[in-house]
Amino acid sequence: MFKAEYVFVRILFPFLLGICVLYFFPTRGYIQLLTVVLFVILLSILFLNITYKRLNVYRYKGAVGILIFILFFSLGGLLCLLHNESLNQNYFAKTGCNYLKVWVNNEPQQSSNVMRFKVQVVSGYQKDKQISLSGQMLLAVKLDSIKPIKLKYGDEIIISVRYTEVEPPYNPAEFDFKAWLGSQNIYHQAFIDQDHIVKNKNNVGNPVIKMALNLREQQVAKYRSLIKNDEAFAVASTLILGYRADLSKETLSAYSKTGTIHALSVSGAHVVIIYVVLDFLFFFLNKNRALRIVKLLLICTLIWGYALLTGLSPSVVRSAIMITILITAKVLSKKTNSYNVLAFSAFCQLIYNPFLIWDVGFQLSYLAVFGLIYLQPKIYNLLYTENNWIDKLWRFTAMSLAAQVVTFPLSIYYFHQFPLYFLFANLFITIPLILMMYLGIAVLVPSFGFLAPVFEWIINFTNAVLKWIASLPYASFSSVWINLPEFVLLSLSLGLFIYALAKFNKPLLFSSLFLFVCYQLLVVHDDLRTFHQRKIIFFSLRKNYAAAFIHGKEAVLVSDLSVEDKNYNFSIEPALTQLQVDKIYFINFKKDTVLGQFVLKNNQIAFFYYKILLIDENLNYKKINGNATFFSIWFSGNTKFNLAEIGVDIKYKNAIIDASNKDYKIQILKKHMENNNIDVHILKKNKAYLVQLTQ
Repeated sequence: MFKAEYVFVRILFPFLLGICVLYFFPTRGYIQLLTVVLFVILLSILFLNITYKRLNVYRYKGAVGILIFILFFSLGGLLCLLHNESLNQNYFAKTGCNYLKVWVNNEPQQSSNVMRFKVQVVSGYQKDKQISLSGQMLLAVKLDSIKPIKLKYGDEIIISVRYTEVEPPYNPAEFDFKAWLGSQNIYHQAFIDQDHIVKNKNNVGNPVIKMALNLREQQVAKYRSLIKNDEAFAVASTLILGYRADLSKETLSAYSKTGTIHALSVSGAHVVIIYVVLDFLFFFLNKNRALRIVKLLLICTLIWGYALLTGLSPSVVRSAIMITILITAKVLSKKTNSYNVLAFSAFCQLIYNPFLIWDVGFQLSYLAVFGLIYLQPKIYNLLYTENNWIDKLWRFTAMSLAAQVVTFPLSIYYFHQFPLYFLFANLFITIPLILMMYLGIAVLVPSFGFLAPVFEWIINFTNAVLKWIASLPYASFSSVWINLPEFVLLSLSLGLFIYALAKFNKPLLFSSLFLFVCYQLLVVHDDLRTFHQRKIIFFSLRKNYAAAFIHGKEAVLVSDLSVEDKNYNFSIEPALTQLQVDKIYFINFKKDTVLGQFVLKNNQIAFFYYKILLIDENLNYKKINGNATFFSIWFSGNTKFNLAEIGVDIKYKNAIIDASNKDYKIQILKKHMENNNIDVHILKKNKAYLVQLTQ
């Protein structure tokens, strides 16, 4: 039916499409429908194969192609629905059990006095009866300051818990924690005290993963004893073992701004480095097929041994699978198609876990490998040199360019920045990264511990150089926000441009340029809209208040938060960055302020024509008289103001209640407004309130 060498490339598209579509329509009824569709199509294809010659089926290739498209679309959709644990009949959230038996499903991460980890629900208790349950949950445990509980992967515990659905993002551009956890099959979370946990003696979970995590813990302890500098220890643990150490913001920023952040994420680059060196070391096994198979087994064993050393980190496992399939196909088959092998690798991983399609690392890894297969040879062939060293340097430069070009739109879309000196930084880090990889593994061997000072020096030197590169003028274009239509246009334009140049196709080249012009028009439109914007954002926070009064690229932020506060960084800063605000004035309610079109005076705020009456602790037990009209009345600070003290001549259209008010006060204020038919906007656990001012 298909050209044999591209069979998995052809079936991967409908398979991916089926996963994507059904992911957003998680309905149990579709499982039966897709099962029937699959069964009918399989029978039809079987019938067509049996009667292929008699019915001259080859004349209807189009219809057969559509059948196969529907087959793999349905297969992708069905696997996606079956993987969704919330659709199971015995999903724990459907039972209402508050007593659950669970086991720790990943390595617990501790920050201050709170430990966070995923749990797999095993069973629940209803009226002294134990029932079998399924599903995963994110659990946060407040630890006892005197005797904190110690938990590891596989520990079975019984918890008394009230779980809630993972909350969606409430503020513009805020990280979508709900979608991120949903892509990991987690839809509920809970926060409990340590005394609500009873630890069983049972230890469950995957024994291989358990062994890998224990092994990694031992290696991290070795690093801690051998490496004196805290920053070097954090880089070593993160880079070699995939252990989430506390890296400083300065170091993380340096790697990010130079486009070398991949070096800190144990991923495909590390596995490739190991493979390349092992392939070189075992070159003497290339003499015949039998020896090449021995070489394959040795390399695969060592690569998976490294994966074990990293605690079977998902990114390393993904890369190990990809490389194992690629080199196995290369050794066992005389004619291998790299695109087909790459598609087969993705197909296998998505069959096991369809939700991997939403993993950013998965997307970037496969795009980068595709770039190396398709684009790197074309870039490399642009320059020819007889000098062996220059040739090797150019080969690596072509690899870096190819990987960066194909991942460029996705990187901009997800991370909102692009490193200008990525080529220089990646060329620099190549040798240090290889040295760090092998020295880092070597020092874990008892007899090679004396190499630890050299290992530490290389890390510190690399960090220093990258920080210097990051400090150069225009080191990166940051705060680059593109929406989905812009991302699609940019990706299509780039893809067509590369293909048109490779095939010398003028119509495709003009098409790519047309799409790029469309993309630029959208960007210019956004910039013009940003320059003329006038809006107010009342942010949704946990316990604080914040409102941004935005005019063009300037904003007055009225808040009790500071720029160093995590709540500001998580809930407010992304929205202001997305709106291209580059100048922010921080103020609070305590001092009257006049800044351009913004005026805060006598508990009143005026921004252009929009007027707000602020009711906070300054108005406790006071009465408001006068004749005034406001668009909004803003309640803050759990005020003791009596609403009856608002004069009849004070008019307002809606009420805003921020999260600095206690829950009981919020309910009182809400009830009063509803009784008086006044729109009320509660900012606690609700969407941020946006006011768009007309010109």
